[in-house]
Amino acid sequence: MKKILCILLVLSMMFGITAFAEENETPPEIPSGQMAPPDGESGTPPTPPDGSMTPPDGGNGQPPAKPDGEPPARPDGENGGNGGFGGNTPPGGGTSSFEYTASTEITEAAETADQTYASETADESALIVNTSDAVTIVNPTVSKTGDSNGGDNCNFYGLNAGLLVMGGSVTTITGGTIETSASGANGVFSYGGNGGRNGAEGDGTTVIISDTEITTTGDGSGGIMTTGGGITLASNLTINTAGRSSAAIRTDRGGGTVVVDGGTYTTSGLGSPAIYSTADITVENATLVSNLSEGVCIEGMNSITLENCDMTANNTQCNGNATFHDTIMIYQSMSGDADSGTSSFTMTGGSLTSLSGHMFHVTNTHAVITLSGVNLVNEGSDVLLSVCDDGWNGASNIAELIADSQSLSGTLLVGSNSTLTLTLRNGSSFTGNVSGEIENAKGSTVSTEVGTVNVILDSTSTWTLTADTCISSFEGNAGSVFSNGYTLYVGGTALEGVN
Repeated sequence: MKKILCILLVLSMMFGITAFAEENETPPEIPSGQMAPPDGESGTPPTPPDGSMTPPDGGNGQPPAKPDGEPPARPDGENGGNGGFGGNTPPGGGTSSFEYTASTEITEAAETADQTYASETADESALIVNTSDAVTIVNPTVSKTGDSNGGDNCNFYGLNAGLLVMGGSVTTITGGTIETSASGANGVFSYGGNGGRNGAEGDGTTVIISDTEITTTGDGSGGIMTTGGGITLASNLTINTAGRSSAAIRTDRGGGTVVVDGGTYTTSGLGSPAIYSTADITVENATLVSNLSEGVCIEGMNSITLENCDMTANNTQCNGNATFHDTIMIYQSMSGDADSGTSSFTMTGGSLTSLSGHMFHVTNTHAVITLSGVNLVNEGSDVLLSVCDDGWNGASNIAELIADSQSLSGTLLVGSNSTLTLTLRNGSSFTGNVSGEIENAKGSTVSTEVGTVNVILDSTSTWTLTADTCISSFEGNAGSVFSNGYTLYVGGTALEGVN
């Protein structure tokens, strides 16, 4: 009897292995005229039905699931709309199974000029490029209506975008107009095929776009959007967005690389900064305007570099969990959309104008802010930088502010559980003070005592006090500090030798 049972057990295991192998065979080749995006795991998507394209596969036709234990998506906004800032879920909810469809599909090398691409159907793009070949599109007219309920499928994978590029193509777009009037309808979307896995390489998908006008009016509808390790190279664009969570230069889960040169980028919606970064973004010689939100948001271990740009922001309403008004916000939402680590904001030349609130705000992350030769205009308040608790938690509030040939002025607010290192070098100057007394835009007290503050002055830089100030450590020549009638305390003791 035992032998019979063992034989039956072995046969059962063999049949199970055979069935598993059959279920995991390579899918048949996709017939001509059908398209599928790069697979989130193996690069081999299942065969889609006629006229449709499957999303990045997580094993059952759905986008890859979030890893076990990953926090939920960013909190909803104040009125039940999108959560967070430039890269959040439009009305309609989260990720679900979907298939890409488009009014027009390009699946091989092509060159087009003066063509019109339009869609009025929900969850259907006006144009999708899905090929590993090079594609050139000159003077297109793209029009997209039809709201989406796709949620993160729009944000992460490009569902319902006006123009979606994927599959490893290098697609060059020159001139033309792209307009979307729908929720979840990003203007131009570069999806790099990595399944939304942060830190993973993309498949080479690259959008090269120049001299194009992009206008979006719906919520969750950025101007140029990059995710999944995609690459976007843009020059001399004119972008205007009006919806909520609709950054002009926008990224989301999976990150990528974005380089912008020239152009004008304007937003008017709540939670819609000019730039939202969960990627590495460089912008040069551009004009950036945010009429209601932050000028810049950086989430997690990502970066923004501005060179010779003019940015103006008038952040007058709090969005999502935010409780401060600010122009440059650097934070970590813990949603899983961006890895935790050091965030970086670097600005050289140009101007930064803050019309409301704090110029810089760091919370729930480690941020390095480097400024060199920037014309800083703070009309909103006297606060240059705040480092303190806000509506997110799970990490520390740590900021490094580096001034390199830079003039700074204003108050540095450092919460009792927060840390700031201020470095002045190469002829920089700071006129201001440090305080731990912090109240947010909602009128709530955040801190009453200053946290850890370290100040480093090189021999060419100066600090002029505007109030009594307590810091933790000081490195430099005390003679480079000008008391202006006030006292600088280091570790509780007045610093001697100040001017």
